[in-house]
Amino acid sequence: MSDAAILRHHVHSMYSAHHGWLRAWLGRRLGCSERAADLAQDAFVRILTTRQAADAASWREPRAYLTTVARHLVADHWRRQELERAYLEALAAQPELQAPSPETQLLIVETLLRIDDCLNALPTVTRRIFLRSQLDGLVYVDIASEMGVSLPTVKRHMRTAFLACLSAA
Repeated sequence: MSDAAILRHHVHSMYSAHHGWLRAWLGRRLGCSERAADLAQDAFVRILTTRQAADAASWREPRAYLTTVARHLVADHWRRQELERAYLEALAAQPELQAPSPETQLLIVETLLRIDDCLNALPTVTRRIFLRSQLDGLVYVDIASEMGVSLPTVKRHMRTAFLACLSAA
């Protein structure tokens, strides 16, 4: 039996035995049974599509493994909701004539979510340097001084961040 077939078998067994429990667990945390059902499905999809899942010793403790996966999904859910809420508040502050169409709004929110995912995947120092430059408007020399690193280090982190953003686009 191939590794993929073994993984599918394990996930199918885990799904059959623990899907209801995971959905209830998520429902208690989210307060919304529909969102809990969606995230429970997403948890099993993530397990199927994550390379480490095939090697994980998690099959012996499926609820602990599912809880870990689900916690990450819940954190992603709340972060995405906050990002969308901030965008909609900024949009509401715009004059009506400048407001983009609903289709454009959706594209913007999806783009913001991709950027957020990209930034969260960066190492902490790289993300901090990138945000100090792009959001706070600091020049590289000031960032280097503030963070106690060399100018070439700041440039290297910025290059890494820009390449990550380009690959996300």
